[in-house]
Amino acid sequence: MSFDLHGRTQRLELSDQNLRAFEAVVLESTPEGIVLSKSAFYPGGGGQPADHGVLLWQGVETRIVGVRKGDDLHLIPAEGDPIPPAGTVVEAAVADERRSALMRTHSGLHVLCGVVFRDYGSLVTGGNMEPYSARMDFNLPEVPPGFKEAVEDACNAEIAADRRIDVRVLPRAEAFAIPDIIRTATNLVPEDVEDVRIIDIVGLDTQADGGTHVASTKQIGRIKVAKIESKGKGFRRLRITISD
Repeated sequence: MSFDLHGRTQRLELSDQNLRAFEAVVLESTPEGIVLSKSAFYPGGGGQPADHGVLLWQGVETRIVGVRKGDDLHLIPAEGDPIPPAGTVVEAAVADERRSALMRTHSGLHVLCGVVFRDYGSLVTGGNMEPYSARMDFNLPEVPPGFKEAVEDACNAEIAADRRIDVRVLPRAEAFAIPDIIRTATNLVPEDVEDVRIIDIVGLDTQADGGTHVASTKQIGRIKVAKIESKGKGFRRLRITISD
């Protein structure tokens, strides 16, 4: 199966992260989920939540409040909204403000990951995000003096450097030949995945990732390390916020 297909749905956001509007045909439709022929709604994964948005059809609006992954991608309609029947052509729109905020936040987490790996050798053990706020967990046994300020300053220096953020898809063997391509303590790429999507913050961080990102670090804004928490022996949680 092509890397940009999920069941019967072509995933448009994997090749064009700035796409917000598209036309598609409804393949299946129930109040629990709507399957489209094409979709630019990110379905969630890697700590990034699913997109929200709307479907417009025959003068009617259906709000999309999430995405459920399975054999197909099912867009989840808001409770009580009308459902377009199978065969309907819909105009779909991803909520731009939410997606753009999540792209900045996700790229910010990759900057954080790259800095902590480069400067302290620590791998990621978990993470999660909402628009403009996020947390990332690391296997960091000790917190050196001045760690919080040093990490924040280093992250913002990388943002100011305006590093390009490239997206490419490589055959699995070629992707895993890249040193340190997996920045998590556990390899989360399923064994049956033949093509691996790579996010490369050029000169800082290269890793397998399926989420959406801005085109350069300068578009992230500014990172603030809001808090550092202990999550058990040898594990630290860094909470960050993103601002203009």
